[in-house]
Order: sequence, then structure tokens, then C-alpha cells
Amino acid sequence: MKNFRLNIIARIIVLSLTIFLLIYTVQNTNLTATVIIIVFVIILQVASIIKYVEMTNRELTRFFLSIKHSDFSQTFPEHGLGKSFNELSSAFNSVIEKFRKARSDKEEHLRYLQTVMQHVGVGLISYDQDGNVEFINNAAKKLLKVNFLNNISQLNKVSAGLSEGIANISTGTKATINITGEEEIVQLVLYTTVFRMRNQTYTLVALQSIQSELEDKEMDAWQKLIRVLTHEIMNSVTPISSLAGTVNTMLMNGDSMSQESVDDIKSAVATIQKRSEGLIHFVENYRNLTKIPKPNFEIFKISSLFKRLENLLADDFGESGINLSFSVDPESLEVTADPELIEQVMINILINARHAVQHIEGPQVIVISHIDERGRIVIRIIDNGPGISQDVREKIFIPFYTTKKEGSGIGLSLSRQIMRSHGGNIRVNSKPGVGSTFILRF
Repeated sequence: MKNFRLNIIARIIVLSLTIFLLIYTVQNTNLTATVIIIVFVIILQVASIIKYVEMTNRELTRFFLSIKHSDFSQTFPEHGLGKSFNELSSAFNSVIEKFRKARSDKEEHLRYLQTVMQHVGVGLISYDQDGNVEFINNAAKKLLKVNFLNNISQLNKVSAGLSEGIANISTGTKATINITGEEEIVQLVLYTTVFRMRNQTYTLVALQSIQSELEDKEMDAWQKLIRVLTHEIMNSVTPISSLAGTVNTMLMNGDSMSQESVDDIKSAVATIQKRSEGLIHFVENYRNLTKIPKPNFEIFKISSLFKRLENLLADDFGESGINLSFSVDPESLEVTADPELIEQVMINILINARHAVQHIEGPQVIVISHIDERGRIVIRIIDNGPGISQDVREKIFIPFYTTKKEGSGIGLSLSRQIMRSHGGNIRVNSKPGVGSTFILRF
């Protein structure tokens, strides 16, 4: 600041002397050219003083423009103009350095994030409202078999209608899309979310192939089904084959059959007929698994469903000495579903619960309905039976698996399929010696 003041004082003194010289020349001489030259010099001096005084404003302007345009290469001299100007320049340089470091850190974080996104196993695509792709990682390129993607519409070259399918997925929901190639069909699960950045709306799509997982699950399901089918069929075919062989041997003896042999043949044939009918019944049950009707959705109160179930099962449970109770919270709770199909699911589970508690002391089955923490409607069927072991819990929803001699093993499998057709699910929690809880979640 001291240098600035001395510079201003010196300039003013020089300007004053020049003005005095102009006055002296005008009053004491007739040198017109000299007067003009002196006037021009005075104008230059005044302009120089104004420019020098406005230097601070220019430095401020240069500083703010560098911030505006993210030009952090600017520097400001910290010496030669006085203490206050040196401090101002130092502050400018310090701020510029902070911005430079912040941008450097931001760029490093961006590179780190891009590196991570490029190496994650989930495919990621980000595009704007016009479909222009801002980002696509290596996993997405591999899944879609593309080297680059400028616009989301180019995905139609990968599979017809793929870009429209992605665009039609509701934000925050999952969907599956099949990509049909020349040699294979790849099934992808997609999740989309919308966000805003730089006053622009972008859509982020996450893609993941579930083909191998589906194939593993499908193979596991087939193996379980084949084991059950083999067990049931062999249980019927083995005695039929054995009895048929016995009858054939007896008939080969010709006319020497006694009345006892005839009675044995009749008994064997009757057994063969009974086991054959059982096998036919088993096959009919298998066919029923593939013929579940499409739900006829309507809105109804859960309390009305519980009332029908209570009227239907109260006598049966009462004769067995089982306490059956229903409760709904709130009482006005409604659900959109097929009331007949859901009633069938409830009957299947309640009958299983009755069988589970009929041989224990103080048997009871409690049915409650409420809204869970995610706002979904839940029905719980709780019994205080002996519970279900871990290995049995993993099998009870497999078709034809049953722990009851008279059971068909399709009730819970049908119930699961019905709940899935409603967009819901059925789960079981159980602890041996405590009881079981079947949970229907819509």
C-alpha cells in the first residue's frame, strides 16, 4: 500500500507541475504548438492515473473471470504494490490454488469412479432425454456385444425393440428382457433410475445377465421334481410288477389251481387295480399343477375373507379342540386379489396347521393380517405345533413332497403358484418345538 501511495503522490506532483507549466506557457509565451503538446501530456497523465487507480478492479475482474471459466492457471503478483495489495494478491492466489486442488481432487474422484464402474460386473448405461449415451461400462458392452454406443436407439441393432423396452421400464422397478441373437437367447434383468445433473435429466440403466442363475435353478428344480416323481412312481410300480409276476406264475400252472390260489389271484388283481388307481390319481394331481386359473382380481375386505374361513372351518377345528382365531388391523384393510384363489390358499395352510397341532396340548392357530413396514399387506398363519425342521422346510413347496401318508404334496406348491400369479409370495418361518408361521405377502 505504501508503494501505491507513493506512486499516486508522484504522479499527482508530476501532473501538477505539468499543469503549472501549461499555465506559465499560456500566460508568458506565444508557443501554440508547445501548449498543445503540454495539454496532450496532461491528458496522458490523467489517463495513466485513472488506469493505475482502477488496477484493483481489473485484478478483481480477472480473478472472477478465472473462477467463472475454471481457468486456474492465472497468477497475481504479490510484490511491488504495497502491503495491502500484496495481501490481496496473496489471497487471490490462495483461492485459485484451492480451486485448482478441488478440481484436481474432483477429477481424481471422477477417474476413480469411472474405473470402478468400468470394472463392476453389472452393466451400466447412462443416457439423457434425447437418448444420447453419456456413459457405458465394459460389462454392458460385453452383455450387449457392442464396442461403442452413441444413442440408446442403436440397441435395436442388438435386438429388435430393445431400446423401446428399456425406455418403457418404470423408474425404480425391475424388468426382464430377452436378447435374441443368432446363436443364443440371453435373459437380462434391468433396473432403471432417473436423476438430474447440470439441469439435465438422465436415466441410469443397470443390466445383469441371469441366464446362468436361471439355468442352475431350473436344473435344480428338475432334479428335485424327478426325485419326487421317481419315488412316487416306483412306490406304485414295484408292487404292481411283483404282483403281476406272481399272478403270471400262478396262471402258468394251468388247471391245477386251488380255490386258495384263485383267491390269491383275485387279491393280487385287486391290489394291482388299487395301486394303478393311485398312480392315475397321482398323475391327475400333477396335471392340476399346470392348470392354475388366471386370477380374477377384485377389491375385497380381508375381514370378509376371514369370516368365510371361520364359518367354513370352525366346526372342524372345534371338534379337534383347536382354538382358531382371526384378527385384522385395521379392520377396514382391503386387498386386490382373486378371493376364491386366496381362500383356497388359506384353506390349504389352515388344514396343514390343524394337522400340525392336533396331537399337542393347548393347540391353537392364529390368523392375523396387517400392513408391514414397506406398506404391503401381509397375512400370517401361526400355529404352536412341533415346528418344521430345516431340511423339511427346504422341500415343502416342492410338488408332491409331503410328510403325511394321506397327503398329495401339491397343496403348498399350488399355493405358492397362486401367490406368484398375484405378484406376491409365500414364506414359512419355523422353529422345532415352538411352532410355525406361514406368511402371505401381497
